[in-house]
Amino acid sequence: MPIRRRPRGDGFTLVEVVVSLAILSLVMLATITGLRTLANTQGTLERITERVDTVRSVSSFLRDTLESAVGGGGADELTLGGGRAEEVGYFELTDQSLSWNSTVLIGENVGGSYLLRVAREDDLLVLRWQQPDASGRPGDWAAAEARTLAVELEEFDVSWRQHYEDEWRRDWGRDDIAHWVRLQIKTSGRYWPELIVQVSQ
Repeated sequence: MPIRRRPRGDGFTLVEVVVSLAILSLVMLATITGLRTLANTQGTLERITERVDTVRSVSSFLRDTLESAVGGGGADELTLGGGRAEEVGYFELTDQSLSWNSTVLIGENVGGSYLLRVAREDDLLVLRWQQPDASGRPGDWAAAEARTLAVELEEFDVSWRQHYEDEWRRDWGRDDIAHWVRLQIKTSGRYWPELIVQVSQ
C-alpha cells in the first residue's frame, strides 16, 4: 500500500496554533507587567522628588526668615535681629505654631517687613502673613493671607531654648527669649529632617 505524504502547502495543526498562542500570551503578559512596573516606578520617583523639593524649599524658607527674625526681648523691651533699626520686634511660639517678624519678599514686586505665622491647621501646614499694626502686633490670623506649605500633616512640633546647652522647651512666655528654635515635621507617614535654627533676636 503506498504511503500518502502530507502536501507541503498544508497549514499548522491545532496543537501548533495553541502552543503559538500560549507563547504569544506569555510574551504579552511579560511586556504588560514590565510596562506597569515601569509606570509605578516612575510615579514613585515623581512623588519622592516632589516631596524632597517641598522639604528643601520649605526648610530653606523657614531657615532664612527665622535667621533674620526681629524678635521681642520681653513684655516691654524689644530687641532687634537682622532687620532695620526702626522695625518693631515680634516673636511668639506654641507647641503647634510659630510667629515672628521678618523682612521677606512676597511675590515678585512686593516685599518688606511682615508678621509671619507657620501653624498646623487640621492636616495642613500653613504659612500666613500680614503687615504689623502701629504696635507691631498681629491682627486676626484667620483673616490673613495664607499659603499651604505641606499637606497630609501628621505632626508639627515647635520647641525652643535660650542657650545652646539648655534643654528644649515648649512652654513660652512673653518674657522669654528664644535664641534656638527646633521644628519637627511629619507628613504622609515620614519625618522631615529636623530643622534647628539660630534666631538672631
